[in-house]
Amino acid sequence: MLTLEDVNVYYGGIHALRDVSLRVQAGEVVTLIGANGAGKSTTLRAITGLLTPRSGRIRFEGADITGLPAHQLVARGISMAPEGRGIFANLTVLENLEMGAYRVRDQAQIRNDIERGFTLFPRLRERVRQRSGTLSGGEQQMLAIARALMSRPKLLLLDEPSLGLAPAMINELFDILAELRDAGVTILLVDQMAALALTVADRGYLLESGRIMRADTAAALATDPELEAAYLGRSEAAQ
Repeated sequence: MLTLEDVNVYYGGIHALRDVSLRVQAGEVVTLIGANGAGKSTTLRAITGLLTPRSGRIRFEGADITGLPAHQLVARGISMAPEGRGIFANLTVLENLEMGAYRVRDQAQIRNDIERGFTLFPRLRERVRQRSGTLSGGEQQMLAIARALMSRPKLLLLDEPSLGLAPAMINELFDILAELRDAGVTILLVDQMAALALTVADRGYLLESGRIMRADTAAALATDPELEAAYLGRSEAAQ
């Protein structure tokens, strides 16, 4: 479904991604792991058109999407719940969900997708008329994911969904990600809780200083002693 081929991204004079190549198959959950500043979020921003690679190619369902603007990528079936959630704080929960369906004209589909969001995240139903800025951090993250799903994406990108959440809320969130995986949603996941991310993923990529240093199954990465010491210990301690 998604392929990156030797992608290089710069922030001014800083070489943030160096010849990054990866793939995501339909129906997979793939996670990117690595230290802060390794290039994980930059990779997602390049895929979604928020950053333009200086070289390399990004392909989605066989088509070259390198450098296309974000709104065109949403139309093609790519959606992201960004780091920091990016909700519209002055709008209600319902209005935020409706914004996620801004391209959809079928009102019945919109109603069905809102109901799906409420089924995944029952707390949102309880707060449907509440301004989103007054939600807890966990509830805002639920809203960000539910809003991203409103466009019925073929590929869902999640950037640090657990950031700033209490441990109980993190476990609840990853249970929902496992539900989405089991329902066949294709997900590319970046999260500081690397050990938890690997429990819901099929495969993973390790980034260091903007480079892919290793690609393997999630099970192999989760049981690697060197990776456990370097990247997974903090996540497991947080559980």
